[in-house]
Amino acid sequence: MNSNPLAEVFGYPIDNRTPEAERYRKNKLCPFNNRVPSCTKDKANDPLGVCSIFEQGQSIITCPVRFRENWLIAEDASQFFFKTDVSWTSITEVRLNDKDGNTAGNIDLVLVSYDERGRVLDFGSLEIQAVYISGNVRNPFESYMSSRRRSNGFAWSARNSPKADFLSSSRKRLAPQMFYKGGILKAWNKKQAVALQTSFFDTLPKLKTAPRSKADIAWLLYDLKLDKKNNRFRLTQNKIVYTEFEPALRQITTAKEGRMQDFVDVLQQKLDEKLEGNPPDAPTLTDLTLS
Repeated sequence: MNSNPLAEVFGYPIDNRTPEAERYRKNKLCPFNNRVPSCTKDKANDPLGVCSIFEQGQSIITCPVRFRENWLIAEDASQFFFKTDVSWTSITEVRLNDKDGNTAGNIDLVLVSYDERGRVLDFGSLEIQAVYISGNVRNPFESYMSSRRRSNGFAWSARNSPKADFLSSSRKRLAPQMFYKGGILKAWNKKQAVALQTSFFDTLPKLKTAPRSKADIAWLLYDLKLDKKNNRFRLTQNKIVYTEFEPALRQITTAKEGRMQDFVDVLQQKLDEKLEGNPPDAPTLTDLTLS
């Protein structure tokens, strides 16, 4: 069964066979403003050049660098951070320390406004969150790269297809980023922006919105739209959601409780298995009483 999981490889749909697309694949280049011309995902010397995968027919971004197309995210964030008539630029991968000098992590992108003498006037943080993958994406990637020039195209078994893992993306990446780095920025009263795909945002708890004038965070939501004429996916803004910091963090990091009885039932089952399979060696209270 052919169930292709690869939406983009080295920036192009896998059925795009133009000379330009083949040049990027052959030279393992990144067209989305990586810090160097080449793709460096996973391994610099053997990069995993998958920018996005298909999930239920939708292209899902799995590489954070993919969001840098035309620097649309920086332009959108700047409109939330600064007034329209200021000069600004962006700085990538800026380390953020806490009061004790311990690192809270690197900020993906810091936007800085400056005056005519180049002095910093203001700044805001922009975090980029792609989606984690469950399963192995390197196997279909390597299979495609070795067979891409064949006339019969690329086929892959559906049972081994990688899947988008939205839950891990929020719990292991997004929530800790907001808690540690976001808490420091909030204490400094600095605005924050988060760039992510609409489908990922829709898996989060429903966030209480706020007027833009009172918002601490702008959630910049994008999708990949297929440009059929050029057979390229284009990063396109869907909408911007504004929230305050503390309510958003509380909603994202607080799990909704299930039924306690369901948990008790699990405990009872495990206890039964333990007692049936491993009878106690030590005498019980009943044994001591009878003796």
